[in-house]
Amino acid sequence: MKNTLQGFSIFILLVCCNLIYKKASAQTDIDAIMMTKKNFCTGLQYSHSSWKNYWEGTLKRDNENLGKVTTQSVSIMGNYGISDKLNVLFSLPYIQTKASGGTLHGMKGAQDLGLWVKYMPVETELGKGLFSLYGLAGVSFPVSNYVADFLPLSIGMRSTNISGRLMADYQLGSFFATASGTYSYRSNIKIDRTAYYTDVMHLTNEVEMPDVLSFNVRTGYRSNYLIAEAVVNNQSTLGGFDIRRNDMPFPSNKMNATTAGVNIKYTLKSLPALSIIGGGNYVVAGRNVGQATTLYGGVFYIIDFTGKGKHGDNQVKRKP
Repeated sequence: MKNTLQGFSIFILLVCCNLIYKKASAQTDIDAIMMTKKNFCTGLQYSHSSWKNYWEGTLKRDNENLGKVTTQSVSIMGNYGISDKLNVLFSLPYIQTKASGGTLHGMKGAQDLGLWVKYMPVETELGKGLFSLYGLAGVSFPVSNYVADFLPLSIGMRSTNISGRLMADYQLGSFFATASGTYSYRSNIKIDRTAYYTDVMHLTNEVEMPDVLSFNVRTGYRSNYLIAEAVVNNQSTLGGFDIRRNDMPFPSNKMNATTAGVNIKYTLKSLPALSIIGGGNYVVAGRNVGQATTLYGGVFYIIDFTGKGKHGDNQVKRKP
């Protein structure tokens, strides 16, 4: 449950220049914008996510032993333009969790380092607009020895994830629409007990993690200095099982969620290397996840390594 919510809080990055869900001049792995060749954008993003109601399988309920579960994260992110068509991105969040009720203590620490390669093989005129196609490959892995088997207050799942994404974008003037699909393979993890029960007994400390399939659609306004967009994201685990009645979540639970939200990015006209971002999202439907409300904000700065002072991104697309 927790990892899914954290993913939405930066997803979004994920993430960010990550997760993974999440938007700035640094550009993210989930948007249809490329960093200009030999430009590097980096910055910090803060996010706050909280929920009280959650889905125990398909049953929506609350739990007075937990109260309100809150997740805060600060992420450092970056994006470097190897070329105008090839970018490399990274993100690393530091996360803190807490529950307002009960006796469970929160956790904190650095979570997973996310690395992405983003390639734009197609950018062509289509009708009165411009069509672009992107391919992305990514990997994430734990950078600290955090505990995964303490949901919903653990800061992550401790699996190594390998992801592939296909994304298409169409821009007509200053208006655009983007759609993408992502498949993420998750490695097995090990927990600090020698046996556990899912829907059957497992006499091992190794947990088989189900893979994840997600879809993202976004549309809105995109110009040199402003991006304003509405975003819908759907994530489903390809396997897993439901939380048992009044039991704690488990890392290999089925965790499905649909979120809706808005993102805004503003680039300062007086200082075009600097961008301010903000936004939020809400879980409108789910299974074995909390109904979280997430708000985020951040600041990003572009460093130009060409020596020409033409820092920026390929934010406003023009017909070739």
